[in-house]
Amino acid sequence: MQTSFSNGELLVEVRNQIAHLTLNRPQALNSLTHDMIQALSKLFTAWAIDDGVQAIIVRGAGDKAFCAGGDIRALYDTARRHDGSLFEFFREEYELDFAIHRFLANTHKPYIAWIDGIVMGGGMGISQGAVLRIVGGRTKMAMPETSIGMFPDVGGSYFLSRCPGATGLYLGLTGQTLRAADALYTGLATHHIASESAFEFDYALDTLVDWHLGTLVAMREIVQKFSSKPIEAATLPPRRDAIDRHFAGKTSVAAIVASLQGETDPHHREWAQQTVATLAKKSPLMLEVTRRQLELAERMSLAECFRMELNLVMATFEHKDVVEGIRALLIDKDQKPVWNPASLAEVKPEQINEFFRPRWDNASHPLAHMHIGATR
Repeated sequence: MQTSFSNGELLVEVRNQIAHLTLNRPQALNSLTHDMIQALSKLFTAWAIDDGVQAIIVRGAGDKAFCAGGDIRALYDTARRHDGSLFEFFREEYELDFAIHRFLANTHKPYIAWIDGIVMGGGMGISQGAVLRIVGGRTKMAMPETSIGMFPDVGGSYFLSRCPGATGLYLGLTGQTLRAADALYTGLATHHIASESAFEFDYALDTLVDWHLGTLVAMREIVQKFSSKPIEAATLPPRRDAIDRHFAGKTSVAAIVASLQGETDPHHREWAQQTVATLAKKSPLMLEVTRRQLELAERMSLAECFRMELNLVMATFEHKDVVEGIRALLIDKDQKPVWNPASLAEVKPEQINEFFRPRWDNASHPLAHMHIGATR
């Protein structure tokens, strides 16, 4: 029997001890509302102690998206109200994302994300903690926050900084969209299953009887049985040397841009020029904040990353580039954000430093209760 939560925005059906969770806002690309985040937190808390649920699998309704992120328009309205609800949204979202990352370790119940479709921002937050992250032919994965004057949050500090070489920094700064093969290459996905195999995959879950080796082993075996090689080849491996050469070890985004502008290899010159053009559209200040964020995150635990992100997100909405970015790209749609400062050359070190100034000490931080550690 299917049960709905958050006014029908979440659907749950438990079959054969597996909770099938569906994000049900296809008209909004299954973007997350505050109500959905609160409902998801309650569901995961309940599943953790429910002996009738041994595994969870999440999907997005419709053919287009798993989850395109948080409800950006709602965030825009919330930011303009100045009533404190913006802080509560991000605090609760980050707590949910952290709980998902820790779910297997804390409960021994595997959480599986079927991310065959658009997955961005908040969608990455609720899928990257899954022990099995399945992509398909429709997958379009990205962390495009710098386009709206934001930084890659929802644990992006952690999972992007652990991508191979400088690919995570490249993805975080440019917002480049990945198809299935590149998602596998970066480690942001674990398996590929063809979209048309979804029905047979579900049938295998519904008819599973051999649990004696443990739930995780049983889930892995089924996923592996249906896994296949993506049809489209990965694009990142041929660019990997160039990405590392231009993005790794630089002390500023301005230095990254200068390096890209000096590319002379004919195999990479056009890509380098396109990358410079892409970066030129982003918020200069948030590009520099993102570069430092991912650099610091390399040495942080998952819990420390989320604590840093809560600090950063409060500074981001105070600075207002994010409000301007949302206005230009999603509200007025003039595609002409007025960034402050307007160029990388105008970004001052003290402006970057202000984003990382601690707002709380360790004991009083709103996310101080998060345990150190991560599942991967």
